Amino acid sequence: MKLKELMQAIPVYTGEASAAIEVNQIAQDSRKVQPGTLFICIDGEIVDGHQFADRAVQLGAVAIIAEKQLDVSVPVLYVRDSKRAMAMLADYFYGSPTQALKLVGVTGTNGKTTVSHLVEQIVRENGEQTGLIGTMYRKIGDEILETKNTTPDSLTLQETFRDMLLSGVSTAVMEVSSHALVQGRVYGSDYDVAVFMNLSQDHLDYHHTMEEYAYAKSLLFAQLGNSYNLSNPKIAVLNADDKESVRMQTATAAHIITFGIKEPADFSASNIQITSHGSTFDLKTPVGDFSLKIKMIGNFSVYNVLAAIATSFALRIPVINAIATVESIPGVKGRFELVNAGQEFPVIVDYSHTPDSLLNVLQTIDEFAEKRVFVVVGCGGDRDKGKRPQMAKIAVDYATNPIFTSDNPRSEDPHAIIEDMIQGVPGSDSYVVHENRRDAIRYAVNMAEAGDVILIAGKGHEDYQVIGDEVIDFDDRVEARIAIEKKLGLA
Repeated sequence: MKLKELMQAIPVYTGEASAAIEVNQIAQDSRKVQPGTLFICIDGEIVDGHQFADRAVQLGAVAIIAEKQLDVSVPVLYVRDSKRAMAMLADYFYGSPTQALKLVGVTGTNGKTTVSHLVEQIVRENGEQTGLIGTMYRKIGDEILETKNTTPDSLTLQETFRDMLLSGVSTAVMEVSSHALVQGRVYGSDYDVAVFMNLSQDHLDYHHTMEEYAYAKSLLFAQLGNSYNLSNPKIAVLNADDKESVRMQTATAAHIITFGIKEPADFSASNIQITSHGSTFDLKTPVGDFSLKIKMIGNFSVYNVLAAIATSFALRIPVINAIATVESIPGVKGRFELVNAGQEFPVIVDYSHTPDSLLNVLQTIDEFAEKRVFVVVGCGGDRDKGKRPQMAKIAVDYATNPIFTSDNPRSEDPHAIIEDMIQGVPGSDSYVVHENRRDAIRYAVNMAEAGDVILIAGKGHEDYQVIGDEVIDFDDRVEARIAIEKKLGLA
């Protein structure tokens, strides 16, 4: 694409966009620059892309988008906001792919990954080719691609959407983080359905207050647009039981579909029964009532299923089809995942890394635990410190045997993180501390007996641990299995 044509996507800029310059690629990372690249300088939280402009030119950049003055040998086009400009350029360069896709965005503190996977599976089993973007990976059809953030930057996102279209994908489902919404990573993404799960404390190191955090989430619903189209309606799917749904509803002009358990909703569950093997409930919908038996456990799983079925309904998939899919799915990796190596007690690995998600999981376990409940729990470094004492208190209040340990300490001292947790349980003597996470898991397994339950919380599907600048292999599920096999004399 000619540079002059590409720059039509930007209404205001300074500099000369030559019609003679051919742009073959757009990049914001100088390491990805090849001959024919338009390099965009992003002044980020860690590095400033303007510092790499010379390097980009050396590698073959034919032009540069910048906010700050540069002295380089190729044309520089100056914009007020290079992140916003990148989203506009990416959308145009890749052919506005989301205008041709059905796009679902799922946001909220807890449940995004599970709901995204459930909706993707429902759509797939309804005969469509699907795409998925989220915490665990990007997925185009059956192809799995690596991801660094829950929601990629706008350039990676639009390129992924373009690749989805080329692979025959008709519907894409993605997790949308609050960081991504504030930072404009999803600018240019034309959502058809936006889903709000819930809001509880998380990321206050970034958003500072719950008010700011809630506002960030509402941006997704504002981005559903302000027009109505009978053949392609924009729909917001909201949790009627979360008070912040009122904010999301106010932020959007879209049609509203609700789900819930406590408050009246379009999709509601009643007569919920939880066991150690699954959950049953009665489902009320706009098209009739049904009885469901799912393999996932807990009220939070019921909420996730309600959201997935309501979202599928918004996508015009028959409710009975959605029910058949959710009843067949055992769950999502790292979300209340059972590790079974022949032991007499259940071992559960869960991604619960916020106070609310930890509380939900422990309350669910309490419904079927026969004897003691062990919980291995830590808190991540360089993240919201305010939730550390809260999570410790929840662990002490709802488990008989809390074990405080490391999560991903990153640049912080693991001992200092645990000390922050202990501030939430003054005077308690019910917990033990094993700073090494492997030791904590082995301690829990060695102590547990028939009738007990072990919850290993915080990391879920993650197969690594970040300690300082080092990323080491570490998977709670693998560590639990090894500990169990050693206890049983199988290893």
